[in-house]
Amino acid sequence: MAPRKPEECESMDHVRVEIDRLDRVLVELIAERFGYVDRAWQLKKNPEDAVVPWRIQQVVDKVRAQAEEKDLPPELAEALWRQMIGWFIQYEEEKLREALDGK
Repeated sequence: MAPRKPEECESMDHVRVEIDRLDRVLVELIAERFGYVDRAWQLKKNPEDAVVPWRIQQVVDKVRAQAEEKDLPPELAEALWRQMIGWFIQYEEEKLREALDGK
């Protein structure tokens, strides 16, 4: 069955099916992004290297602009990305500390 556009959904069941479909896609994309984050910490040398303020702001600015183009509240996109970026930074810091400690 082809995906339905929101306006084509005739019931809550239709809406839920499409949300579940999108959730699967989002998880796949986040998993793919995580693969690059996992590689990034391996290329860095110190836990301090996990936080790159200019890069964080660059990513947030791009995401806000993309959200605006899609009529998505930019505040929502920024909040989601800052949460994800924060988690990824913590992950990188932990992995880098483990690597320095020889674990």
